[in-house]
Amino acid sequence: MMRKAVVLYSGGLDSTTCLAIARSEGFEPYAMSFAYGQRHKAELEMARENARTMGAAEHLLVDFDLRKIGGSALTAEIDVPKGGVGNDIPVTYVPARNTIFLSFALGWAEVLGAFDIYIGVNALDYSGYPDCRPEYVAAFETLANLATKVAVEGKGRYRIHTPLIHLTKAEIIRKGLALGVDYGRTHSCYDPTPEGLACGRCDSCRLRLKGFAEAGVEDPVRYVAGDGE
Repeated sequence: MMRKAVVLYSGGLDSTTCLAIARSEGFEPYAMSFAYGQRHKAELEMARENARTMGAAEHLLVDFDLRKIGGSALTAEIDVPKGGVGNDIPVTYVPARNTIFLSFALGWAEVLGAFDIYIGVNALDYSGYPDCRPEYVAAFETLANLATKVAVEGKGRYRIHTPLIHLTKAEIIRKGLALGVDYGRTHSCYDPTPEGLACGRCDSCRLRLKGFAEAGVEDPVRYVAGDGE
């Protein structure tokens, strides 16, 4: 019988690769997505359409509104930067987002009887978010094993899996392709058009395009004319 794992699944490139990896490592994935008021909701359509196709036993969409907090270009009336990836933490950082996501995942894992959680964070080709670092993940794993009934009772130990954390974007893409991931059915753009076209200029698009270029593969998603192609 396959062990269950909760996989944080946005519908983007990294989380889709992460879901494929969880399956390849012998887990039965339970995909969890979040509608948190993000401006790039096109990713959720990908998640809804593809979770089962990617092998998820179940797909749970959790709905809450981080726009009430704001503080990010993804959840407030702040322009998404288009000038390239810098050294500072960008305004696309959503305050405490991964902590919130992992907390929901931990709760569902405890109910499911799962002790494994996958998250597609990356510490190499990324935008500098503090909640994507190995030390953050290690701290949350410690918290998970202190804060849950089953762990305290000694019935199991939680593990946070981060299979992409030390990979470049190109390496992630190559790994996903080897596992049969269709990247044409993923979405990465922070500021897509109403028709769902990727802008090609936000941090997420730039990192994605850089990864495909370095992998020697054409990005199959559609971009605004003149951008990304």
